[in-house]
Amino acid sequence: MTIIDKIAWLRLEAGKILSTRSRGKDVYYLPGGKREPGESDIQTLTREIDEELTVTIAPNSAVHAGTFEAQAHGHATGTTVRMTCYTADYQGTLKPSNEVEEIIWLTYADRERVSPVDQLIFDHLHRSGQLL
Repeated sequence: MTIIDKIAWLRLEAGKILSTRSRGKDVYYLPGGKREPGESDIQTLTREIDEELTVTIAPNSAVHAGTFEAQAHGHATGTTVRMTCYTADYQGTLKPSNEVEEIIWLTYADRERVSPVDQLIFDHLHRSGQLL
């Protein structure tokens, strides 16, 4: 089994969650990405969010919100994505970078529009009353 190690930012406001769609993709993904060699979770989180959304994560505000695993979207069967999720405050104005085509706020009704691992996260957040 192949595991893709990813870090994601959970940004919830008014019962909606921030999501992104990369250029050429047909589903939405929570913002974040793959760890570079030697990076901690928080270093990955801050780098990826700056790269994707041009905002600065406040590292001291980051709180682990869960780790989820599912079949990786668009990969061969048996390839799993392990998504370690954090909430965190940020500074700046959210705007898409070159690799991100769209920023969107989603609700639980949008569950079918996101990747399989994000669907598990949506389920968790909906059960806990955080995602409408």
